[in-house]
Amino acid sequence: MSRWWAALWVCFAIVLLPASAQADELRPAYVEMTEQAPDQWALLWKASANSRLGQTGAIMLPQNCAIEGERQREFVGSNILTRLALRCDGPLQGQRIGLKGLELSTTDALVRIAPLDSPMQTVRLTPDQPATTVPGPSVISNVAATYTLLGIEHILMGFDHLFFVLALVLLLKGGWLVAKTVTAFTIAHSLTLVGTTLGWMALPSQPVEAVIALSIVFLAVEVVKSRPDDLRLSERFPWVVAFLFGLLHGFGFAGALAEIGLPDGDVPLALLTFNLGVEIGQLLIVALALAALYGLRQLRQHWVQPAKTAMAYGIGIIATYWFIERTIA
Repeated sequence: MSRWWAALWVCFAIVLLPASAQADELRPAYVEMTEQAPDQWALLWKASANSRLGQTGAIMLPQNCAIEGERQREFVGSNILTRLALRCDGPLQGQRIGLKGLELSTTDALVRIAPLDSPMQTVRLTPDQPATTVPGPSVISNVAATYTLLGIEHILMGFDHLFFVLALVLLLKGGWLVAKTVTAFTIAHSLTLVGTTLGWMALPSQPVEAVIALSIVFLAVEVVKSRPDDLRLSERFPWVVAFLFGLLHGFGFAGALAEIGLPDGDVPLALLTFNLGVEIGQLLIVALALAALYGLRQLRQHWVQPAKTAMAYGIGIIATYWFIERTIA
């Protein structure tokens, strides 16, 4: 049994411990070009100061654009903001724009282009595609696809939200019960995500992030102490627990969405599809976790509980580190 536990801990550390430095750090670079007068553009470039892109990246400007005046750079929070005044001869449609160094990072970039006489255009750059051709006027499918993918990536890369959903799967028995509980979590974080993004409510981010970490610790403890003959609070009222903590997680999602930005004129669609992407990511996590537990149960039934306990300890340790880090930061 001791070798089994050791193997579990080694596997868990290899897979999850790198996440300890990446909790909820979906920090895509952001480029916005706004036409302020005919052929006169203002460019804003935002990138995390801690990322490779923030330190070494550079804008790949359209060929018909030239910089006018001095480049302005400033630190705002954990981001570097760069501002440029540009003169562009003619429309940007069909021109190439990108970020140098993006191919060497793990960061995506969102590019928003706002001409005076046509709707905003939104494109997404990735390490595999660090430059792209500026499309025609933004269409619904472009915004919907971009924000759906961003929502999926946020739940998969935002490890604190991922750990919360995973802990629910470890705690509850039965796929239908898990699905209903995760749905309650979704409804709750959707409410605060929309409310915060539209400016109807607000909470300071640091306490929210600390309590989010604490919510994961709570669920990890519930998993470890779970007994068949003595149901825990979260097992007796899983929907209530998931809903209440989901309200807090919604503020976290809103913070990430604020980092990304929303396209003017398409805010409702962007909100809807970002939330849809989060839900798709959650369902993917639930399906994979349930499939893994089912496979383990078929292979060795008596391994299931030790595996759940080991994962709960690992999740709890990492979440405790996040809580301390966010409390003293």
